[in-house]
Amino acid sequence: MVSKLVLCTMTLQTGFDQMVEVSIVFPAYNEVNYVAPAVEKTAQVLNQFAGSFEIVIAEDGSRDGTAERAEELTKKYSYLRHIHRDERLGRGTALKNAFKQSKGNVIVYMDLDLATNLKALKPLVEAITTEGFDFATGSRMLPQSKVERSLRRSISSKSYNFLVRRMLGSKVRDHQCGFKAFKREAVLQLLDEVEATHWFWDTEVLVRAQRHGFKVKEIPVEWQSGKGTKVNLLKDSWNMFRQIMKLWWKLKVKS
Repeated sequence: MVSKLVLCTMTLQTGFDQMVEVSIVFPAYNEVNYVAPAVEKTAQVLNQFAGSFEIVIAEDGSRDGTAERAEELTKKYSYLRHIHRDERLGRGTALKNAFKQSKGNVIVYMDLDLATNLKALKPLVEAITTEGFDFATGSRMLPQSKVERSLRRSISSKSYNFLVRRMLGSKVRDHQCGFKAFKREAVLQLLDEVEATHWFWDTEVLVRAQRHGFKVKEIPVEWQSGKGTKVNLLKDSWNMFRQIMKLWWKLKVKS
């Protein structure tokens, strides 16, 4: 039985209390079939370029056995940690909590379905460690990117990103790709400003980062729409539009 807000840990190879080069955070809600493959494939890639790392399952009130599967994996892999909440509080809240507990100089988050090809992970991290950017995000809108998704979702995404750029002054082309890296010091400065608790979190953190003068890089990715996506196109599009207007009001009118 997993109690409320339990942090299940195994000692890292570098020592739990020590910093590591990279923290990978997977937000998880009812994704029992994705957990093990995502952890194992990501660790294989990290072992190729990261001297030290941790992987964190930020599990948010799952009811399908995701929590139990994650706990099993922490006993198998010393680099893995599991953060559990009994009640679902939203992806943004799960990420915020996990980021604050992470040990990485670079904090990365990605979706468990690995919709973004992992060969982009090293360039994503190196945008922070080598190129000096504060934030890096995968972009499905760059000419070099290879994207497989329905025409309906493509139109919806392009319309949404146009509105964000127009209404909120962002220079980023793709705000919602679930494949982002952050310089630790930079993102921790912003976390408590970001009010979004679910899907809009991605957009708000990038908009606020730019307003603070942080350097943001978009990198091309290979991306394929996940079969088990939890995005409700009509409902979530309306909610996202409302949140664009809400953030616009706060940034443009109240500031």
